[in-house]
Amino acid sequence: MKKVVIYTGDLCPHCDWAIDLLNRKKINFTEFNIASDPKKRDEMFEKSNGAKTIPQIFIGDYHVGGNKELQTLEREGKLDNLLKN
Repeated sequence: MKKVVIYTGDLCPHCDWAIDLLNRKKINFTEFNIASDPKKRDEMFEKSNGAKTIPQIFIGDYHVGGNKELQTLEREGKLDNLLKN
């Protein structure tokens, strides 16, 4: 399974919904809270081509986007294939 990284922030319901989906699917992921780690915020900006909204989700080298895009991938049945090595 590809590495999943999610950049989150404090009091973010969209972050919570994305994390909930990943947990329900038993997908291991690494979470970085950009509110408490400015270096990770800068890293997120660079990896996402300047996107400032949270969450920002990456599967391997693929930039998923935010919660809406993650939920759409799941609803369309594309998330599992994206996670495969």
